[in-house]
Amino acid sequence: MQCCTAPTTVHCAAILVYPQIQPRKICCFKPTLSQQRTSQDEKTKVITSPSNPFVKHCLKLRNNSSYRRSHGSALLVGSTPIREICRSQESLQDGSVLIDCLILPDKAEIPDGLDKSAASIVRVSSTVMGKLSGLQSIDSIDAIALMKIPSSFCNVDDDQKNCQKWFSSAHRILVLDGIQDPGNLGTLLRSAVAFRWDGVFLLPGCCDPFNEKALRASRGACFQLPVVSGSWNHLESLKEEFRMKLLAGHPKHEGLVKPVCWLSPSFCNSISDTPMCLVLGSEGSGLSEKSRQACELVSIAMAGEHESLNVSVAGGIFLYMLQPKNQ
Repeated sequence: MQCCTAPTTVHCAAILVYPQIQPRKICCFKPTLSQQRTSQDEKTKVITSPSNPFVKHCLKLRNNSSYRRSHGSALLVGSTPIREICRSQESLQDGSVLIDCLILPDKAEIPDGLDKSAASIVRVSSTVMGKLSGLQSIDSIDAIALMKIPSSFCNVDDDQKNCQKWFSSAHRILVLDGIQDPGNLGTLLRSAVAFRWDGVFLLPGCCDPFNEKALRASRGACFQLPVVSGSWNHLESLKEEFRMKLLAGHPKHEGLVKPVCWLSPSFCNSISDTPMCLVLGSEGSGLSEKSRQACELVSIAMAGEHESLNVSVAGGIFLYMLQPKNQ
């Protein structure tokens, strides 16, 4: 797959018939030939069957990573993360439309701030809304968006080492090493956005950032910053290109041969102007051997007998302490 080029997307327009209502298009599926719309007050047909082709397509996007990649789309649940993404796009003055389709409960109003964000709108029953959301309770679910995977997501191959195109800035890059838990990965992505890091690099073994649980934990953060998936060879190319320092979070304990620095204000200030990658490993396996050998190890001082913190908690501390200054 070529970097920053989304694969072919299945658009709602390929399945839908659009009624001629202005200024907003309200779409429905499989209307009868006799169905004619003469005014905006007529009821829009609602998708009520989980067997509807569009519903099946959305469920595959939610559950299957390779299907998401092949169609270049993902399903995002909840108006709050959808709205955050729209605001982020507006702040970047990016004219591209990320929302292919906004899915709403029957008779529900369009959530504030989303009335002009989607290319089309689909109305569904509460049963279908629950099926698409994957949640037991849908009382708080007021919208689901069929989103285009952004061009800022890049899955690089072995021949693709033009790392200048991966990140618009590479002063602070979070590197995740085998983070398989989608909740932890999503939380780390959200923290990276909150503390103004420039992007995230996913080493092999990480879960898909567009996984439904990762999206829920990140609240769509992977739509708001560059995310690159690649190998250690690609990461080394990035390091060499931008002359970056490699740090890795690692608990300090007896028997560790390699020296470990403490994460402290003075340490963070000493490298505030240095381009840097921060590598975090999984809770179960920790850092890979390659990461331990290639990186300078840094540890968070803790009281008591605790050996380590949850990776998303520790990552939040690292990301806050090492966040870019005056960028």
